[in-house]
Order: sequence, then C-alpha cells, then structure tokens
Amino acid sequence: MGLEEYLNSKPLYYDDIDYNNVNEAWAILKPHINLPYVIHIVGTNGKGSTGRFLASFLHQHSKSTLHYSSPHIIEFNERVWINGENSTNEQLDFAHTKLQNILPIDLIKKLTYFEYTTLVALVLSSDLDFIVLEAGLGGEFDATNIVQNNLTLITTIGLDHVEFLGDTIEKIASTKMRACDNQYILGYQVSKIEVNNAKENILKDRIEIPLNSSITFPKDTQNLPLYLKNNLRLALSALEFLGLSNTNLSLPKLFGRCQKYKENITIDVGHNSLAATVLLREFLAKKINLIYNSYSDKDYAAVLMILKPIIKKLYIISIDDSRIAATKDIELVCDKLNIEYCDYKTISKDEEYLVFGSFKVVEEFLQRDNG
Repeated sequence: MGLEEYLNSKPLYYDDIDYNNVNEAWAILKPHINLPYVIHIVGTNGKGSTGRFLASFLHQHSKSTLHYSSPHIIEFNERVWINGENSTNEQLDFAHTKLQNILPIDLIKKLTYFEYTTLVALVLSSDLDFIVLEAGLGGEFDATNIVQNNLTLITTIGLDHVEFLGDTIEKIASTKMRACDNQYILGYQVSKIEVNNAKENILKDRIEIPLNSSITFPKDTQNLPLYLKNNLRLALSALEFLGLSNTNLSLPKLFGRCQKYKENITIDVGHNSLAATVLLREFLAKKINLIYNSYSDKDYAAVLMILKPIIKKLYIISIDDSRIAATKDIELVCDKLNIEYCDYKTISKDEEYLVFGSFKVVEEFLQRDNG
C-alpha cells in the first residue's frame, strides 16, 4: 500500500489524541535519522508563508532544506517541500516504506494522519542542512514538537482552536510558546500585551533573538500585502541570525496567500478573524464579491462582521464536508449583518472576487474553476 492509499484509510480529524503514541514512534525512529538543524514555527496565522520564505532563502544559499507545512490545497506533495520543489511520489513512498519497516504495526495504526505525515517529513529530512517544521494547530502537544528545536519562530497569535488551546490570547500564546526548546524570535503581534505577558511567564529561561524591525527587504516587495511583509521580516530575521545574507534573494511564489489568481480573482486560505482583519486592510478602498464558506467550529459571524465594509455580495460556495457550516447558518448571519448573498455558481469577468474561508474553500473553488 503506497502512502496516498494508506493516508486515505486514516481519518483527517480526531476527537481524542494520545500524544504518547507519536513520542514512542519517534523514540524508535530517532536512531535511523540524522536530524538537521530544526527551525520550528508556531503561531496562529502566517506560519506557512513565514516557513516558505525562510526555506526558500536557505535553499538559495545552497543549504539543503525541507519545509513541512499543512494542510495542502491541491495535492499532498505540497506538504513536504524539498530544495525548491514539492516532494515527489517516489520520495514520499520511500519514507512511507521506511516507517512501515521500522515501526511496529500496532503503533502505526494508533498514529493520526498528521502524526504519521510528520514522521514522513522527518525521514526525508535526514542528512539535510535544515528542516523548517510548521506546527499544526498546537504547540507543546503538537506532533512537530517531538524533536528538539534549535530555533523557534513565533508568528502572529490570535484566537483560534479555543476548544484545544485556551479561550484567551494569553492562554493560547502560552500553549504555543511551551514548544520552544532553546532560542526564539517573536514576530509581529496584534495583541502585544497578552502575548508579551505569556512570553515573560513561559520563555523567561529561553534566549530571545530580537526581531530586526529595520531589516532590508529583497527587491519587488512593494506590492506585498502588509501581513506578508511582517512574515517576511520574521523569516529574514531568522536568516540574519543564522549568519546568512539577505541580498540577491528572490521571493518565492506563495500559493493561496492573498494570491492574485486571475486579474479579477484573489485567493486566500485564511479562515479566522485575524486573517479577516488583515484582508480588510488590503481591500479597504474597494468593494469586492466574497466567495466564502467556513468550518462550523470557526467564528464565521465575527469574520463576516469584520469583512462587511468591503463585501459587495457574498457567494456561498457549497462543500461536501461534514465539518463545513450549514448554509442556512451562514445565511442567517448574512441576514443579521444585512449582507446580500446567494449560492456560488459562476463568476463574471466584469466583477472582482475574493475567495476566502479556508484551504478547503480555495481547493473547492480551484477544482470548479479548472473543472
């Protein structure tokens, strides 16, 4: 059974996770892996773009680098990026076979989808110079935290996954910061007081590397959205800390991050209030048509309230997924907010659109548009 078929047999989401399983698996696997320098990225928003910026810059410095991120938009290979390219099926199947040969079958069966794919990435990182590990929803209990990290990058922290991480910014920040093992760089924060309180409590015995607020950006960043510039600054500060130059660097293409997909269509995989706030800033001078849906556990009422000033009309895109909010519930929010809406069917070349709501929303839109 290849990796794709194997992963399809595992559920993507779990109500209860025993973190002892992935730690036990790593203890068995560790002697077989020559682990590189580990850069761990935690936070609420901006992990994917910060990681891709940094991984790309390391690769441009001829450092062999793996970037592990999640989720994917089109194909699983996007999650494991190695030296400038998405991983190949052959590389993924090699790692899968190695895991199947080393780990006990009964333990493998207990591992979650994300835990197993994290181990796949660790296998493929063996003997490289760097691995950039993007945490999933958590920090201290995240599968990516099974390895000792050399450097932790902390992106913007906001309210999300409160049922797992805590119901305040400070609690969420604390959970994420406990993943830091050694040195860290704290990126741009909206909730500065709460995040700094968590930092003072949790990271007092760790070494803080200051964020370079005046660092020189590469060329062609003038049209980059502000939130991506903040993530770029964090990545460049890490590069500077590693003793590598930021001159003559090329910006990587970021799929689904405020990306101009077509002349009149922008796609963004953001899904929470923090992401909505930064998009509001980017589109504040205009009205756009929003193609939208949301997972039911997200505060989509807050998201739509934030985006209301820029929404011309909301198009609800249907998605066949049990975790997606009921259409009638989104319609009810639109009625309360006085937002005009209808079902998404097609687009007009004479209108401007923003596709937003999650990786799943962008994936569904792209499949239909290319369909």
